[in-house]
Amino acid sequence: MPSGRPLVAGIDSSTQSCKVVVCDAETGEQVRAGSAPHPPGTEVHPDHWWDALQRAISAAGGLDDVEALAVGGQQHGMVCLDEAGAVVRPALLWNDTRSAPAALDLIAELGGAQAWVDAVGLVPVASFTVTKLRWLRDHEPEHAARTAAVCLPHDWLTWRLSGAAGLDTLVTDRGDASGTGYWSPSTGAYRRDLLELGLGHDAVVPTVLGPADRAGTTPAGQVLGPGTGDNAAAALGLGAVSGDVVLSIGTSGVACAVADHPVGDVTGAVAGFADATGRFLPLVATLNAARVLDAAVRLLGTDFAGLDELALSAPAGADGLVLVPYLEGERTPNKPDATGALHGLRLDTMDPAHVARAAIEGMLCGLADGLDAVRALGTPVERVLMVGGAARSPAVREIASAVLGLPVTVPQPGEYVARGAARQAAWVRAGGDEPPPWVLADTVEARAEPTPAVRERYAEVRELTANRP
Repeated sequence: MPSGRPLVAGIDSSTQSCKVVVCDAETGEQVRAGSAPHPPGTEVHPDHWWDALQRAISAAGGLDDVEALAVGGQQHGMVCLDEAGAVVRPALLWNDTRSAPAALDLIAELGGAQAWVDAVGLVPVASFTVTKLRWLRDHEPEHAARTAAVCLPHDWLTWRLSGAAGLDTLVTDRGDASGTGYWSPSTGAYRRDLLELGLGHDAVVPTVLGPADRAGTTPAGQVLGPGTGDNAAAALGLGAVSGDVVLSIGTSGVACAVADHPVGDVTGAVAGFADATGRFLPLVATLNAARVLDAAVRLLGTDFAGLDELALSAPAGADGLVLVPYLEGERTPNKPDATGALHGLRLDTMDPAHVARAAIEGMLCGLADGLDAVRALGTPVERVLMVGGAARSPAVREIASAVLGLPVTVPQPGEYVARGAARQAAWVRAGGDEPPPWVLADTVEARAEPTPAVRERYAEVRELTANRP
């Protein structure tokens, strides 16, 4: 890359790690990158995110030559601050399901699911911030009483990067705010009554900035973008446009579509989020995604290449063997206490190849159900972009095309959340109505004959297990 070109940085503070990429501001070409792990668990003190960010910046060669940066972060995490800006307790992350009963209480108290859809475009489930606040109010009232401000992981990191001057300097964006349960994508305003319904009292919440608004500067004078949630950042990093669906298969499974208008789903399957460009991002998330494949690898005593080989050696539909992959409970459908089931075992299906095929098909059928829910709300589905660690699997790519009945486009492996944050930083730096036209690297397209019978058989078994814990 020629010297002297302006550089921007994007940060992905995810559940498992922090990643930093430095890119050419004009072309999007990645110049260097670094990463550092986060501690495991479903509650983490935010200081660990800050420490990991410093290590990731160091691993990326520092940011002294960067003109602008932005943060993409795991959504929904509850970060509570006291009046002095100190963290009140470790943050509850999106995948902490202890607030499932609180979600039911909140739904009932507002008058049902439709009332929540009308208010904020979603129905509370355990992952959303408002339910975690209610859990805090009910189970740790002393911590709820100390809470003077509530923000999200990416908000907190942006605040720290800006110097953390005071609670009134907290900022966020539409994409991440729309996953709290107390901000409305359709009106663009907070519902403080819902914040109070959760926490028990009002609190400072971050100012919601526009997609290309400046969030301030670092102490070194670098421009800060508003940042966004990880799913909105990934869509921005992939260049997703109206009609595109991003299928992300990582720790969680996500199907989200770029839409021109807000949506609401009274069933709660689809969350009517906003995106990072001023548009909307109806989204379905599953708890059981790539970890289903991890579990299958352990069970079968193989590696991921071996899992691919086994799965592709079995016939589509695995001769009727079906895995309902609720191995960690499930968010969509909302069954936090559910367990998985392997149904259809016979002498001729009780072998590694059939189990491998059933594991991949079961994981993908759960995501396909989510994609159907997005489509049912009138959102067009014209192109599927698959990302995440599992997208590197030839078996997952081929079986996904067959299960979804669509060609699947797979970009080259990359850190698309961090790339999206970097693209936002470039947008904020340059200004304008649209982000810079960064072009994706070479992509791979998977095409397979559609297999509707696989979905039908999965639906039969899913219903058989629907009423089981």
